Amino acid sequence: MITYEDVVKRAKFIGKVTETRYMPPFPADRKFQAYLNERGLTVGEITKIKLWIEGGMKEGILKSTDNRQQSIESELVKPDLVLKMNKPYPISGENLEDFRFFSLPSKTPRDEYITAIGFTAGNKKVVHHSRLMVDTTNNIRGIDGLSETDPKVYEFQKTALKEEFLYGWVPGNDKINFPKGTGVKLNANADFLLNMHYAPSPVPDTDQSEIQLYFAKDKIEREVRNFTLRENDISNKPFLIKAGQKATFFISKKIDKSMSLISVLPHMHLIGKTFRAFVITPDGEVVNLVKIDSWDFNWQMTYQFKKLLKIPAGSTFIVEGTYDNTAENPENPYNPPRDIGYGWGTKDEMFNLVLYYLDYKEGDENIEQK
Repeated sequence: MITYEDVVKRAKFIGKVTETRYMPPFPADRKFQAYLNERGLTVGEITKIKLWIEGGMKEGILKSTDNRQQSIESELVKPDLVLKMNKPYPISGENLEDFRFFSLPSKTPRDEYITAIGFTAGNKKVVHHSRLMVDTTNNIRGIDGLSETDPKVYEFQKTALKEEFLYGWVPGNDKINFPKGTGVKLNANADFLLNMHYAPSPVPDTDQSEIQLYFAKDKIEREVRNFTLRENDISNKPFLIKAGQKATFFISKKIDKSMSLISVLPHMHLIGKTFRAFVITPDGEVVNLVKIDSWDFNWQMTYQFKKLLKIPAGSTFIVEGTYDNTAENPENPYNPPRDIGYGWGTKDEMFNLVLYYLDYKEGDENIEQK
């Protein structure tokens, strides 16, 4: 919605979805934790929209298009490196899940530090999610649409990957910006490996997605790291939601070093219902991370904290996820319900929490992210 005409013909609908806070979407509970990238409107802003609609939706004073465009362009920071899939990848149209790997050589002449990462799905109708990895060996350069079932996949996952998870895009996710003075080291001439998951499509289609990378202009003092809590960490295995049943799973993971958390990315699929994560420190303090009372697969985010969160050595991460595999769940992909377990497919399930962090340094908890 760019013009007055775009907005006014949808005004009553806009008024309804903003008043109910359905839009803009932000699934996480703001009372549980505060985030840098919160989306939302104040009561005053919602009221202003309502009064504008009730007052006849009058058009404001139009500013110069050129000035507006210049203002927009001045606020945008262009990426230092844009890497696009070599050519459009053909989607079969046979209604099948499809998992593919694509090599995107960086061809950087020297080491760089990545301070922000973005991703643009070439075709949002078919891109289920993507994961960005880094290979410094160049041994798998040239992979262009390799299937996950190919034996080569297991080999390069064992030997070639420096970063198994550099960045993940899921529906609703934004660009990630790391704190000032920090970044992820990118070795010269390293290759990016894009792991694409395509959802089933009943018609033939194509996708040509791209990543945007932003490099440090000033000296980087600290390296950003990441780790993932996943299905193998579940306390009450097996990770299986029986047909017609609801289930709750827990992860309890103790860490042996102090860290400063930058962000968290929760991930489940269609029958996920709620997600909650927090930390219990050795002193018994509870540090809230994220709480989602109504999981929506179509709106997933990397939640970046307003301030770095100190997590002392000896702390325990607690993650709780609930699932509804009954016929009463309108999001259930099966009718009648079937047993659902772990898998990358849309109709399978996952239970992940991806975290970016820094090794803790005195005073980190006072640093505001920008």
